[in-house]
Amino acid sequence: MKEPIFILRNQDKWKKIEAETINANASPEILASNYKSLTEDLSYAQTFYPSSDTTYYLNDLAVRYHKMIYVIKKEKKSRFKDFWLYEVPFEMAKNHRQIFWAFVVFLVSTIIGVFSAYHDQEFVRLILGDGYVNMTLENIANGKPMDVYASGGAFEMFYRITLNNIQVAFYAFVLGILTSLGTGFLLFRNGIMLGSFQYFFYEHGVLKESLLSIWTHGTLEITAIVFAGGAGFVLGNSLLFPKHKKRSQSLRDGAKSGLKIVIGLVPIFIIAGFLEGFVTRQVEWPLVLRLFFILSSLAFIIFYYFWYAFKVYQSKMKEN
Repeated sequence: MKEPIFILRNQDKWKKIEAETINANASPEILASNYKSLTEDLSYAQTFYPSSDTTYYLNDLAVRYHKMIYVIKKEKKSRFKDFWLYEVPFEMAKNHRQIFWAFVVFLVSTIIGVFSAYHDQEFVRLILGDGYVNMTLENIANGKPMDVYASGGAFEMFYRITLNNIQVAFYAFVLGILTSLGTGFLLFRNGIMLGSFQYFFYEHGVLKESLLSIWTHGTLEITAIVFAGGAGFVLGNSLLFPKHKKRSQSLRDGAKSGLKIVIGLVPIFIIAGFLEGFVTRQVEWPLVLRLFFILSSLAFIIFYYFWYAFKVYQSKMKEN
C-alpha cells in the first residue's frame, strides 16, 4: 500500500486517538484499545515507510499513550495508600459539620441516659436487660465489676465484637437514607445505653473501674460509631439538601463521600475489638499502662481525624 493511501485511510482515526491524549477522563479501556491500534499501524509504517514523517508521528503518539497508560497503572498501585493518607482525612474535614451534629446527638442522648437512670432505678434494666444487670451486680458483689470482659475466650470476643461494631457502623451509614432520621435514632439509642450504663456503675461505687475498662477500647470504638453516624448524616443531607445539584447526583456524591468515611473506620474497629478482647480484661495491669491505651487512642483520633484531616483539606483547597 502506498503511503498516501495509508494516511488517507487512517488519518481520521489518528486524529481521534490524538484527541484522547488531552482527555483527563479517558478510560483505561479506551486508552488500551487506542494504543493497540496505534502499535499495529506503527509496526506497518516502520516496515514499509521506515524514514517517513508518518512513522515518526505514529511513534511519537505511541510513546505518549504508553506514558499515559503507565501513569494510570502507577496511580492504581498507589490508590490504597492515597485512600488512607488523603481521601479519608479529606472527607472527614469536608463533612465536619455532619460529624459535629452526630456528636451532639450522641452526647445529648448520653446525658438523657444518665438523667433517666438517676430518676428511675428500673430504667437501666429496661435498657440493658435483667440478665446483664443481674450478672453485673453479682460481679460487683464478688469484687470483680468488670468481669464481663474476662468471660469467654479473648479471640472469640475480639472477633465477635469487631464484626458487630462494623455492622453497627454500616447500619448507621445506610440508615441515613431515611432522611438522616434512621442514623439519628441509632446514635440516640447507643447514647442512651452508654449513659445509663455508666451511671449504673457510678451508682454502685465502681465508676473508676468502669471508666478505665470501658474507655480502654471505647475511646476508639465509641468515637468511630459517632463518625459513622456523621457519615449517615452526609448521606441523609445529600438527599434532603441537594443544593445546586440534581437530587440523584447529590445522593450519589453523598453516598460516595459517606462510604469512604465508614470504610476508613474499619481498621479502627479492628483495633478497638482487639483491645476489648485482649486488653480490657487485664484489670490488674498498672494504672499508668491502662491510661496509656486510653490517652494514646485519644491522641491518635485528634491527630488523624482532626489536625491531619484539616491539613489535608486546606492543602486540597489551595490546589483547586
